[in-house]
Amino acid sequence: MILGIPKKILIIGALAVVVLIYIASANKQPAGAAGASPTGCKVTVTADVLNARSAPVPGAGIVGKYLKDAQVDAMPVVQNGFRQLTKDKWASTQFLTPTAGSHC
Repeated sequence: MILGIPKKILIIGALAVVVLIYIASANKQPAGAAGASPTGCKVTVTADVLNARSAPVPGAGIVGKYLKDAQVDAMPVVQNGFRQLTKDKWASTQFLTPTAGSHC
């Protein structure tokens, strides 16, 4: 017993604190990563309204719209002049500019 607390309880408490510290540090973003894209590619919309399409071709169905100056996570994939935003969303590279520090 230490300070009237059984040794077993102290060990369990210490392990719980270590686990909590580990979880908290694992969820922390590196310095300067606030707002960073999970893919490392983030773009800014330059058109007044940009259509997101279901495929990388001009006639593909519209599946979303983005307003000017919107910052969007994207994929580093470009095909037929379209950048892949998500699995089923593509937008014209003509109206997308990689943000500062982005790796697109």
